[in-house]
Amino acid sequence: MTERKSPTAVLREGPRVLSEEQVREIEECDLKGVLAVDIDDVIEYVHKDLKSLPDFTTLYRRYLKQRWDVYELDFGQDKFDWTQKMTEEERQSFIAIASGFHHGERQVEIELPVFMIGASEEEKLHIAAQIEDEARHTVFFDRFYREVVGLEGDDIMDILDASFPWVSETFVGPFGLLAYQADEVRRNPYDERARVRYGTNYFLWIEGVLALSVMKVTLSYARWRGFLPAYYTGFTATCRDESRHVQGGMRYLQDAVRKDPTMINEIHDTLRTILSLSGVISRRIYYEPLGWTDDEVRMLFNQQLRRKLNDVGIDLPPDLEDRIERVQPTLAGG
Repeated sequence: MTERKSPTAVLREGPRVLSEEQVREIEECDLKGVLAVDIDDVIEYVHKDLKSLPDFTTLYRRYLKQRWDVYELDFGQDKFDWTQKMTEEERQSFIAIASGFHHGERQVEIELPVFMIGASEEEKLHIAAQIEDEARHTVFFDRFYREVVGLEGDDIMDILDASFPWVSETFVGPFGLLAYQADEVRRNPYDERARVRYGTNYFLWIEGVLALSVMKVTLSYARWRGFLPAYYTGFTATCRDESRHVQGGMRYLQDAVRKDPTMINEIHDTLRTILSLSGVISRRIYYEPLGWTDDEVRMLFNQQLRRKLNDVGIDLPPDLEDRIERVQPTLAGG
């Protein structure tokens, strides 16, 4: 168990400054080495290149170096920690937060291919790599739910069905919207406005805000308690993958706005829709067992969204500023 600062203290410290050695460790370590990496450093690594976004070929080359084998993970200690060390309140909080990510990975795996159709050839390389990442992450959660949580099923869909009762409105909100947007892109894959709406919801909100928030909450708990080493390893490696996804997505949105400044209206309108959906809550998720409060999770949401927008130069109108301050802290990912 490591010494723990409160989430509020960590969030108020502001951006971390990564040394060249820390960046090299995050970029080059193998799966075993990931266990020693601080998740806060990896989340900061996600933001490292947002001000000078890498091109899609560079992101593809990083993918080739950073691929990892989900079947190398040994969940034996995680199973012991889950059943023998964690309280029932901790387990229920953990699974309620993680289940949105479980379903999000699978949904993106089957819907991101439609976004590839209208992309540039270089972007297609990056998206193809991302789809393979999403498949790996789906298998990671399938193994965690089978081998640690103890859900039973004959195939991947059986486990998804078994974990669905824990999924909150965030899935049927932004992810339901994403299904609609994916259908828009499927019908007309070269409609740039439809692509920007999809990209805003998926790359900016689901990956850039929700996914990184799930990672921060569950992985900071695992590191603080010294629990779930295979989950920590696999999900931290997933966060490193997300750095490429978020950077590629934000590169797409930045390029779209530079080519046509009116695209900013599509981004703003999509955020308005997403934030209005975030107010629909019928089942509360309790963060306290994992060491977080509602206000701290709301602060985390706010910080993640603003950093993405500020780093790529996208401003917000006053009405969106107000809505962000009141966003409901419900988590999912993808």
